[in-house]
Amino acid sequence: MEAALTFTVTDDDTAVAVGSGSLPVLGTPRLLAWLEAATCAAIDPTLPAGSTSVGTRVTLEHLGASPVGQEIEATASAAYVDGRLHRFTVAARHIDAGSAGKVVATGEVTRVVVDAERFLSRISPGS
Repeated sequence: MEAALTFTVTDDDTAVAVGSGSLPVLGTPRLLAWLEAATCAAIDPTLPAGSTSVGTRVTLEHLGASPVGQEIEATASAAYVDGRLHRFTVAARHIDAGSAGKVVATGEVTRVVVDAERFLSRISPGS
């Protein structure tokens, strides 16, 4: 299971916009969301009907700044699978002149496969 997604940093993605800092560079919360999106893109084609996956654990090192306008490639690759548990190695790189360049983040995201309807029924008010 692997996936690679491409994003371009906009003003809405900056640390200032997402409330994680005061500089106009890619905010860590947005970067994490992009990396989680890559894990979803990797796992979703393998899920049985009615199932989804939920994130349960994240480790992330945000290693470098990315300015507005910078293209980012977010990748996820399955590193470990045990039944419903799926652990992904994730990374983000600058895309420069059509090729992957500087690594700006590395980490790991763990997802667990759940039955969507059953999961939602357990968290609904009055449950």
